[in-house]
Amino acid sequence: MSSPVRRIAHLDMDAFYASVELLRYPDLRGQAVVIGGGRNAVPETLPDGSRRYARLRDYVGRGVVTTSTYEARALGVFSAMGMMKAAKLAPDAILLPTDFDAYRRYSGLFKAAVRTFTEQVEDRGIDEIYIDLTEVPGEPAEVAARIKAAVSEATGLTCSICVAPNKLLAKIGSELDKPDGLTLLTPADIPRRIWPLAARKVNGIGPKAAEKLAGIGIETVGDLAEADQGVLQTHFGRNYAGWLIEVAHGRDDRPVVVSSEPKSMSRETTFERDLHPRVDRPLLSESFTRLCMRVGEDLRRKGYVGRTVGIKLRFDDFRTVTRDLTMPAHTADGAAIRRGATECLKRIPLERRIRLLGVRVSALIPADEQGDDPAPVQEEFRFEDERPDARE
Repeated sequence: MSSPVRRIAHLDMDAFYASVELLRYPDLRGQAVVIGGGRNAVPETLPDGSRRYARLRDYVGRGVVTTSTYEARALGVFSAMGMMKAAKLAPDAILLPTDFDAYRRYSGLFKAAVRTFTEQVEDRGIDEIYIDLTEVPGEPAEVAARIKAAVSEATGLTCSICVAPNKLLAKIGSELDKPDGLTLLTPADIPRRIWPLAARKVNGIGPKAAEKLAGIGIETVGDLAEADQGVLQTHFGRNYAGWLIEVAHGRDDRPVVVSSEPKSMSRETTFERDLHPRVDRPLLSESFTRLCMRVGEDLRRKGYVGRTVGIKLRFDDFRTVTRDLTMPAHTADGAAIRRGATECLKRIPLERRIRLLGVRVSALIPADEQGDDPAPVQEEFRFEDERPDARE
């Protein structure tokens, strides 16, 4: 008896962070809204109960856009764009701060709604999942519509979903009919719906590979499907060239991975201005402590402990430095993480202003497998220069 045809769905929440904010501020629906501001972007409630919102034109700093509404995207403002550049494109756009606690809460709600249909769910981040629907009874369109309705009922938000024979096509397809899309793809749809797309739309073809492909005349997925494999091997090597041919024809055998152990958990922040390790020590110390505590909270919430603590610094000349330290015990305690991160920090000469600071914990194991690791000793911490003679 032959195996049933795989039905793999990719579900992607629509403009997720921005959509969560619109639940909080429904008067902003239909407007260009950008998420990514700091404390100065918190809306001001006026005496009459109305709100005064910050505008993107008033932003000063070097932050980046976290996300934007579709109306802001129509003006050219997209995630990861510098705020100052975005302000030139959409100066009148509303600017709101990020609220990751709220986003994580809604992420949990939509994933729980999906799991009422099947446990065959692969978590791919805060706003997207793969779902293996092969064993779920019903026609693909009907099942996908019921999932979308369940997500909407649980969250008040819309999502886009594609059902396809594999993860590759499902991922591409969930972008085709956004927002609030429901897309079905079969191998017969590949020439019409996939081949006209830019090659960079394939997950795994990054900007550098897309630029290299364009250099040999390959702009679309269809161009890639017709490319000579020998030419691809010359430019990309045998393994990657073979993969390019496979994905261009929509072939992908990867399973939906229901349970995967995370390798690490991390937090980082890019400062609105470069901070000096001595002059701005209080601000750095506060940020450093907050990152460590948030990583600890993430570990405890997800039920893990880690033994390797690492930090990442990016200086004002964009040089990035990392350091790692193996702790004497697994932990999810923020203070213990702070101690290990401080030891890492002491191994980096702090001679330039700091643009980005990050904290990471790896070598994770489930907390219930921790055993009898000794408890960390509590102590007071300061953000300190490695050398006493460090100068501005």
